[in-house]
Amino acid sequence: MSFLIKIVSYIASVLYYLAYLLCILFFHPIQWVSLNLFGYQTHKISVDYLSICLSRCLLFLGTSVKFINAHNIPKGKPIIIVSNHQSTQDIAPLMWLFSANHPKYVAKIELTRGIPSLSYNLRHGGSVLIDRNNAKQSITALKNFAQYIEKNNYAAIIFPEGTRSKDGKPIPFKDNGLKVLVKYMPSAVIVPVTINNSWKVYKNGKFPLHLFDKISLTVHEPVEAKTVAFNQLFNDVEKTIIAGIE
Repeated sequence: MSFLIKIVSYIASVLYYLAYLLCILFFHPIQWVSLNLFGYQTHKISVDYLSICLSRCLLFLGTSVKFINAHNIPKGKPIIIVSNHQSTQDIAPLMWLFSANHPKYVAKIELTRGIPSLSYNLRHGGSVLIDRNNAKQSITALKNFAQYIEKNNYAAIIFPEGTRSKDGKPIPFKDNGLKVLVKYMPSAVIVPVTINNSWKVYKNGKFPLHLFDKISLTVHEPVEAKTVAFNQLFNDVEKTIIAGIE
């Protein structure tokens, strides 16, 4: 039986990667046309559909994505989405879950090149790109990003772990990035999110991929940043997110 499952995982992985590649190649020129001919809003719609398609690619692996949200996420206010980070499979579902809030990522600068659609969106969709080896650049970029999000009432997505937790176990959160965002987004609402099981897709490596996982994204109660001292806010958010990890 294990041999049969292994064969199925090889076939399913090939189909997944093929579908994923077709998606990012298909949406790359669509993004370019949308942004350059029709502007921001049309480009955003193309990115929304991209995030849906990339999430649906997981169906080739028999993997599902479940959203759990019992809270009213405010619109027309800047929000900071704070989440644990388990794999690249976190990205598209978060984009889709918060699509109404115009989500933008805090991302490492290395991702600006080499990935069709995704790199283009990071460069032109309003996200901020951080050079982790250059503290001055990072702080300045985060400050400008925070002011941009605050002005437009968009959403910033940040992973305070700083890197992916490849076995699902949380890495201690770093407060630097979130501290800058909160400082320059005085009216921000913090939305903690716990992601579960996305790491399992790669538990056997990048090929073949693991099958039949159940990824979930749980939204916790939002809190207005200005109502709590930052240290308490940071600790409370970290505890809330970690408590939800299976």
